[in-house]
Amino acid sequence: MKEEDIRNREAFNRYLELVSKDVDNYFCVDNFIKINCPACDGEKFTEAFTKGIFTYVLCSKCGTLFVNPRPPFKILNKFYSESPSTKYWIEYFFKPVMEARRDKIFRPRAGQISKKFPEFKNSKIGDIGAGFGLFLEELRKIWDNAEYVAIEPSIEMVKICLGKGFKVIQDMLEDINGRDEEFDLLTSFELFEHLYNPGNFLKKVNKLLKKDGYFLMTTLNVQGFDIQLLWEKSKSVSPPHHLNFFNPDSIKYLMEKNNFKVISIETPGKLDWNIFEGMVKNENVKTDRFWQLVIEKDEEVKNQFQQWLVKNNLSSHMMVIAKKL
Repeated sequence: MKEEDIRNREAFNRYLELVSKDVDNYFCVDNFIKINCPACDGEKFTEAFTKGIFTYVLCSKCGTLFVNPRPPFKILNKFYSESPSTKYWIEYFFKPVMEARRDKIFRPRAGQISKKFPEFKNSKIGDIGAGFGLFLEELRKIWDNAEYVAIEPSIEMVKICLGKGFKVIQDMLEDINGRDEEFDLLTSFELFEHLYNPGNFLKKVNKLLKKDGYFLMTTLNVQGFDIQLLWEKSKSVSPPHHLNFFNPDSIKYLMEKNNFKVISIETPGKLDWNIFEGMVKNENVKTDRFWQLVIEKDEEVKNQFQQWLVKNNLSSHMMVIAKKL
């Protein structure tokens, strides 16, 4: 898989331009709130860099990178639900590559999960931030007897999921009431980095799961190759969307603090090298002589390097499986 398969560079850059304009309209640094580390609650951190009006700091204790101070929860939600850039993302960025993402991401993901959790083929499964329902659709093709629930606050996405025959909880996860110990398996993909308070999110996930239920999520790894090399130039570092960048150790600590047993933490990413190479070739990002040498190598060398990153938990795409205690 290549970056261009799932993300049009021109559309993505246009989206980031619109986000920058929306930041001026929705956010004011005077209203930002100072927090402790969202992973370990540490109070000591060093400034890593600024991006626009947002400051990223690095926790001195656990190495988590996060925006601090950060916009209030209500303002973030308003931005996500109303901003022109969000509407552009849906219509002009995501929809044109939706079927490609189904084929490259969601279908393989559903296959992997069905193999990891065969005991849940007749169980109740919820996808948090279900969006267009692509993952649930693909998993339903494999497990047609399971009960599927899309947890999604967006009115537009709710209509789409209902039209596909899924039950829907139209709410922010943190605001759900009266459904304790309802789910056998909950999933969350590329959402955790967006959260104002990841700890509160995990507390709610834990409440919604049945005893011995499982939570599977993906998020960004600050120790991943392309993020480490590109740093503030990385398009994954895109405030106000991506507020939190955990690492395998800090996400494990946070999970355990919120009554989960971590079963596995992997970085099964496929795009680290491709993203980095694309930024060097197409967007004038400077690199040193060694990485320029690798860029000139054939695809087999690059594929082997990507596999090495995965094997050693150094990809920027991180997957966590945890069990409710």
